Amino acid sequence: MTDTPLYMYQNQHQFHIPVMGTGHSIDSPIRVAHLGINSVISVVDDLLLEKIRKHYCNEFNLHYKNIPRSSLDGRAERVNAYLETVQQIVSEKFESVKNLPLFENNIKDQYFSLLPESNPLKEAYHAILSITDNKSRQSAEQKLTDQMTPGLIEVNIMAKVDSLKLDKDDNPMSPEYSDASAALRGFAESTLDSALVLSAGFNPRLYSYIADFKDFYRDQTGKIKKKIVLKVSDFRSALIQGKFLAKKGLEVAEFRIESGLNCGGHAFASDGFLLPVLLQEFREKREQLADTFRPMVKSFYESQGWDYPVEAGEGSAPAITVQGGIGTHGELTRLIEDFGMDSTGWGSPFLLVPEATCVDVTTSILLENAEEEDLYLSNVSPLGVPFNNIRGSGSELHTRELADKGKPGSKCPKGYLVSNTEFTENPICTASAQYQLLKINQIEESDADREEKEKHKNRVMEKTCLCTNLGTGSLIRLGIQKPSYGRQAICPGPNIAWFNRSYKLEEMVDHIYGRAESLVPEHRPHMFAKELVMYVDYIKELADQTDPDSPEMRKLGKMRNNLLKGMDVCLEIADHNPYPGENLASLEETVHNQRVRLDEIFAVVA
Repeated sequence: MTDTPLYMYQNQHQFHIPVMGTGHSIDSPIRVAHLGINSVISVVDDLLLEKIRKHYCNEFNLHYKNIPRSSLDGRAERVNAYLETVQQIVSEKFESVKNLPLFENNIKDQYFSLLPESNPLKEAYHAILSITDNKSRQSAEQKLTDQMTPGLIEVNIMAKVDSLKLDKDDNPMSPEYSDASAALRGFAESTLDSALVLSAGFNPRLYSYIADFKDFYRDQTGKIKKKIVLKVSDFRSALIQGKFLAKKGLEVAEFRIESGLNCGGHAFASDGFLLPVLLQEFREKREQLADTFRPMVKSFYESQGWDYPVEAGEGSAPAITVQGGIGTHGELTRLIEDFGMDSTGWGSPFLLVPEATCVDVTTSILLENAEEEDLYLSNVSPLGVPFNNIRGSGSELHTRELADKGKPGSKCPKGYLVSNTEFTENPICTASAQYQLLKINQIEESDADREEKEKHKNRVMEKTCLCTNLGTGSLIRLGIQKPSYGRQAICPGPNIAWFNRSYKLEEMVDHIYGRAESLVPEHRPHMFAKELVMYVDYIKELADQTDPDSPEMRKLGKMRNNLLKGMDVCLEIADHNPYPGENLASLEETVHNQRVRLDEIFAVVA
């Protein structure tokens, strides 16, 4: 960990649980925050949040009042109400943990046993055992208890999922009622002392709106109540977005780097820049971030006549973390020790930890039995972005059944992903029945041959209603919806193939920290090797669909060159000694094999 101040980056662990779909981490803070573990909630689906809020209000005997769909600012109100409910439950559970005695093999002891060995709190916990004086021991125990902190309730907003809303007369509403802005307002007006995680692109309008809320600025003590976390694909993106915010006096507490392809959910492929290359650049230039942003932030404060707490601000810098395909303690160690990462994100493995995530039994069994060939980059997302998927999900089966019956597409009950205006004045979703029937009719009337028509029609009908289906598994798990409803969508990264059963929380955390026998086999390929294979697969698929003389093929050539440079970096890493549990041997072999594949791909199109 770096020496970044606590108020900029609070994490007792060397990992956090990232957002996973709309429903699978929706209640993770309720499950793990009292144990000091950070996790991220998606607030894309406010209607799902409302159903889950009702469930937990009943479970914890909290007051519940329905927020109707007709409410003018209903989206912001639902997001706010859900977060306040989660905050209340987490606070009560955490206080109960703190009030327990130490060294009685209870949940309070579990809090400390889960911590990494390097955490000062864990060192203090073990040191208390050697204190023989009763008064001194009680004092030490109280001091340690006072230093306990709950895991953060982080909130994810997909910045580009930001459709503008229409009023009851179909007139456009003002921008603050857009999907992303309303969700932001719900978080900003909450009492949470936490972080906003912005992902899926740069949205200047949304970023500007953050400046309307004082909780994102430093108070007189230097504390920022609501931190900003940006998921970024490269250093340039971090610099551009950070500068945009800094001009408004807004500081980025953390840049969260994610592999372009080796991740869960939507995959935003880079131009062939492999993760080791990106991490090297962040390691070498990370001081540039704070040095660039700080003067801009101070200048803004001065322009507003605000006092900038110099002592607090001068010592702060954005944390840099990474996620996407991490699967062993050795890989975590390399990311922290060699690349200087402050922490890591572990997503897909936690889908098999019922204590941490909200996955129904049927889907859990599907994940447990998944092999590498069952996990693939799919075409199912209405956003038109590759989507990490698993074969045989309830969503896939339901979508195919509708198509087989001649009734493809969804009724589009929520409309979060509406974006297409090919046939209509107002945007509609490409997974909707309305769009798919119009598109299929267009294909049928085209001059393409029958084989081409069927190919294009199948791609249209692959699109599925992620708005509804990504939340279905959580509703089934909590008993809100019957298992027979099916339709569950889930978006694991390919890393899940190496985890093959249900795990206890303690098992998974011990695996992350290398404190027990590894949960994955020794021959599991290194995370960098897997990412490389996925990029070559990606280029192969694009090359098969591209005219050899087109500009798109020249872009693929650029991606190829970037991959080749990344392979050289991988070989440099492969020359190092592996950390315990790290399969570096797979890296050199994979580089050799994928160079051959690249040569074959471009030999065909040359």
